[in-house]
Amino acid sequence: MKQLNKAILPSLQNSRLPLVFPEEKIFQLPEKVLQFGTGVLLRGLPDYFIDKANRQGIFNGRIVMVKSTDSPGADAFTSQGGLYTQVVRGMEKGRQVEEYIINSSISRTFSAQTEWPQILSYAHSPEMQVILSNTTEVGIQFTAEDIRQSPPQSFPGKLTAFLYERYQFFGGSPESGLVIVPCELVVDNGNKLKEIVGKLATLNQLEEGFMEWIHAHTTFCNSLVDRIVPGKPEEKAAAQLLQELGYQDELLIMSEVYRLWAIQGDERVKEVLSFYKADPGMIIEADITPYRERKLRLLNGTHTISVGLGYLYGLDTVGECMNDTYLSRFISQVMQQEIVPAVPVDEKSARIFADEVLDRFRNPFIVHPLINITLQYTSKMNMRNVQTIVNYYQKFNQAPALISLGFAAYLLFMKAVKQENGKYIGERKGVPYPIQDDKAAYFFEAWQPVQSQDASSVSEFVSKVLADITLWGTNLNELPGFRQAIAEKLLAILNEGVKEVVQEQIQ
Repeated sequence: MKQLNKAILPSLQNSRLPLVFPEEKIFQLPEKVLQFGTGVLLRGLPDYFIDKANRQGIFNGRIVMVKSTDSPGADAFTSQGGLYTQVVRGMEKGRQVEEYIINSSISRTFSAQTEWPQILSYAHSPEMQVILSNTTEVGIQFTAEDIRQSPPQSFPGKLTAFLYERYQFFGGSPESGLVIVPCELVVDNGNKLKEIVGKLATLNQLEEGFMEWIHAHTTFCNSLVDRIVPGKPEEKAAAQLLQELGYQDELLIMSEVYRLWAIQGDERVKEVLSFYKADPGMIIEADITPYRERKLRLLNGTHTISVGLGYLYGLDTVGECMNDTYLSRFISQVMQQEIVPAVPVDEKSARIFADEVLDRFRNPFIVHPLINITLQYTSKMNMRNVQTIVNYYQKFNQAPALISLGFAAYLLFMKAVKQENGKYIGERKGVPYPIQDDKAAYFFEAWQPVQSQDASSVSEFVSKVLADITLWGTNLNELPGFRQAIAEKLLAILNEGVKEVVQEQIQ
């Protein structure tokens, strides 16, 4: 079977599936976007909008993608010329929707580790207008480093180096300013990224004119992304799909129909990000707080508070959870009864959105592995659920029972049984699983003195974790009854099993 690339496009015109093809003129479009990250979320949402706009003749610009990690992927982008298939499946307004798109938004991909000078050269391009990123929540953090390294190690370091290169090349001219849209799931992500760039500028003793240029001519936008993009289907489904498509695609991704990219910006941002006109799922408004809170707390928060419970219960995907009597009840009840009342937006709209989220979780076309949701589990728990817990206490002054159960399952998921070459491994019913979290070492040590049948040691462990301000930004022991609720549920899970406790407590 031939691999997807530009050369085979003419032969696919008679595909059994209704493929959406790029026209030849798209390959001649200038490179206007620098994108830090090659992940499925960027390719399934921002790059989807850019591709759609290019096909409509609106934006007319392509993406230079920067691969920042040492994970595989860039080679496939190179061999496929940046092309990849996006399969969109789900329900929209009561009807089933299926789209098969050959996305041509990506022009080329570079590795930051080995091709940093080539990446910096794009700072000299007058056609460059936009910088996008999704480096996970951990990516938007300050690291004291020399931005003159090749490359700087952190994403903000790389960004500062690129911006400084552009400032020097264009002499700080107004027209050289950029629009920067981080897509990490961090509240006020644009503001925080700009603040870190300022700290790095000071640390590296960059001239005052650089930050004056940043403040006057470069816009950092707070943004929100909302689309379930689990990536490639499981092996059997992928093989069948590729057979129907008639070609091999190592970069094929699946996504749901629902899409939202909300960007906080003004008229200049709308002018630069003209691709927002291509689809109603992209919104540019002066205040995106309601969209952010609704999505972060209801969709992402529900994912995070339920993923450990579902995985340790013995399930592997979101769909399996929604098809299980008890887990589906837990997910529905924790969202509707404990999260919705604690979200600071209009409750009626929150409940409507919650119902939409449940429908999205039930989408039979999307296979969303739970283990993928556990990536940087601790950071996600902090960003998505801690404020919800605090809000719940402010409203009800008692421990949220279902959130407490989900938090207890999170703590158990973070229990590594062994460490191998710097990697931490948990165990579910005798089968190992990876703990892909920057705090894995912390929890490995914290779990050592815990004895599963000793209520005192379990309570001390929970108390220690909840008290850690570096994890949560606050001492969660100060919430009346929260420690006791989690410790009781964790002790029950340790001695009875996750499935037994869930079936006892979920009605």
